[in-house]
Amino acid sequence: MCGIAGEINLQENFGEGRMPIWWVMQERLRRRGPDQQGLFWDEHAALVHTRLAVVDVARGRQPMHLSWQGRHLVLVYNGELYNAEELRAELLALGHDFRGHSDTEVLLHAYAQWGEDCVARLNGIFAFAVWEAAAGRLFLARDRFGVKPLFYALRGDGLIFGSELKALLAHPEVKPQIDREGLAEIFYLGPGRTPGCGVFKDVRELPAAHMAVFDAKGWREQEYWRLRDREHKENFAETAERVRYLVEDAIKRQLVSDVPLGCFLSGGLDSSLISAVADRYFAERGQKLQTFSVTYKNNERYFKQSKFQPNSDEQYIRRMNESLHAENHLIVLDSEDLAPALFEAVEARDLPGMADVDASLLLFCREIKREVTVALSGECADEIFGGYPWYRDAEVRAKYGFPWAQSTAWRSDFLRPELSGVIDGAAYIDERYRKTLADCDILPGVRGENRRVKEMMALNLQWFMQTLLDRKDRMSMHSGLEVRVPFCDWRVAEYLYGVPWEFKDWQGQEKGLLREAMRGWLPDEVLWRRKSPYPKTHNPVYLAAVSDLMRQVLADNSAPLLQFCRREALEGLLASDVQTPWYGQLMLTPQTIAYFLQVNYWLQKYGVEYVD
Repeated sequence: MCGIAGEINLQENFGEGRMPIWWVMQERLRRRGPDQQGLFWDEHAALVHTRLAVVDVARGRQPMHLSWQGRHLVLVYNGELYNAEELRAELLALGHDFRGHSDTEVLLHAYAQWGEDCVARLNGIFAFAVWEAAAGRLFLARDRFGVKPLFYALRGDGLIFGSELKALLAHPEVKPQIDREGLAEIFYLGPGRTPGCGVFKDVRELPAAHMAVFDAKGWREQEYWRLRDREHKENFAETAERVRYLVEDAIKRQLVSDVPLGCFLSGGLDSSLISAVADRYFAERGQKLQTFSVTYKNNERYFKQSKFQPNSDEQYIRRMNESLHAENHLIVLDSEDLAPALFEAVEARDLPGMADVDASLLLFCREIKREVTVALSGECADEIFGGYPWYRDAEVRAKYGFPWAQSTAWRSDFLRPELSGVIDGAAYIDERYRKTLADCDILPGVRGENRRVKEMMALNLQWFMQTLLDRKDRMSMHSGLEVRVPFCDWRVAEYLYGVPWEFKDWQGQEKGLLREAMRGWLPDEVLWRRKSPYPKTHNPVYLAAVSDLMRQVLADNSAPLLQFCRREALEGLLASDVQTPWYGQLMLTPQTIAYFLQVNYWLQKYGVEYVD
């Protein structure tokens, strides 16, 4: 994985005096790519790259150039292609030659051969840009699920783009300002984000499954893929067999690396399946897989069982370790370290995030990076197989609105009256909810439960999963760790979208189809374990720490948070154990306090200015 950035302006001739800007943009992305840095520039374009070397370390440098049939192309790319070898074979047959074995070179030749149509052929996670000087044209694209980020800003006649917001903010023409939309994103949707919204004023993100062109005609973007419904004709046994093949194939494809690779292992279904398939793959090659698990100091003393977190992970991690040949690294986090890490997590994301859920992952990834450079993780399985409570609880499923964000009125109460009056939070959210449902592709005649579950899948993939993917990318890449997500293979999601709910919920078991399909890969107690989310701390020391930090904010009349939020509402948050989730079931009172701490730090650190 890498960091990419650039600037295009067809009306201005760039000179050497502009290079310090590009160097700063590059420096801001160095954590994403600590191994190599590259810069290309000509009269109208600059392409910046920072590389995390994973495949073909010696010959995969970027920006990468290619002269093909009278055209000269320059590429910067962040991602991995999992069908690179199939594409390479096809391109060789068409007369292409390769100097190395990197997927970067394959991607560049694929674009030279097929142009924009190449994106339909790619299986992977990516954000890339190709500059063709003779045509005065920049092409950009992002993977189907938006695993890899790509932000941009149009300024006058120019385009500025980058993997992270911090790269854009390094450019003097991109100011850290928010308007009403940004206000609504932070206080009504945050840590979620409207697809395509960059929060900062006039900053956008190329949406998942979109490509774009910037040339003399301006900026034009286009969707190249979306989930399409289809009639499902296979019986349950055939469906399970197909799922088993797709899941195994997706995992195996993502095990290619020229640097050390490992797996996240929580003892839950999804990470355990990935670890089991990877373990066998490694063992067949005489290698030992590295797995990584996380827990909290004194977790057994403070863990609180709940409907959404029925048990802790330790016993299941131990059981998986008994069944694998892998070497497991159990990383024990101290709850006292989470509060300080909240602020570094903001710097990694460039926005307020999922509070200690972000901070703990950041600390976890830092430790993983000591051993490996690439790791596989289980994101997306709950979204496509229906694992979340809001899929399976009929009452929750029937509720109008985003199921993980049912607290609009409560959120609004935190805003100062002069701000809550300038934007209708309920209407802002409702517009996005309705648009998402309207865009769902559902076959005529699909009604009731099956229709609602398809809507839920679309809502989750476009919203909740995007928040998790943002979190995983930023927290891992902050330490130069590449994380791959096999369940985000578009073939798996596309197939599962058409599968009826009674198959996914086979015999009333959450993710019953996945469990049945993958029989034999896991010990039964892990295969049939009830879903338990990413572990959070239950230690009261964390609540005490974030509460103390919030009191310090409230004691400072110049704190930027108080320009936006009512002091009495924040004081009330400290005084009561509110059980209203801020965002999903992992963000209750301690995490809500922590979110406001992150907002305050973000406003201050980034010098954010509100412009009405």
